[in-house]
Amino acid sequence: MKRILVVEDHEENRRIVRDLLTSAAYEMIEAVTGEEGVTLAERERPDLILMDIQLPGLDGYEATRRIKANPALRAIPIIAVTSYALSGDDVKAREAGCDDYVTKPFSPRALLAKVREYMP
Repeated sequence: MKRILVVEDHEENRRIVRDLLTSAAYEMIEAVTGEEGVTLAERERPDLILMDIQLPGLDGYEATRRIKANPALRAIPIIAVTSYALSGDDVKAREAGCDDYVTKPFSPRALLAKVREYMP
């Protein structure tokens, strides 16, 4: 079973993603902070990471940089999930090391399609 680490500080968003991923037969690992996301990425070695950008403390950009700086984790695809709809944020996410980008509010179907692009 493919495992996805979801780094998201809002319970409601985690619930939506949890329902979506479990219904598609993915296993979800949950982190609430950027620090926890980095720790769980190192420990669990997920197949994919969905990274919220606006997190308390360590933000998603910095958490992504730390994960991508680890040679053992560098190949794990990271999809940034952010409510920033401003132009240039996709560039910022990619510069931090994110492989792709989804904006909130997202359509569950679109998010699942994006996940499947990286985990056929």
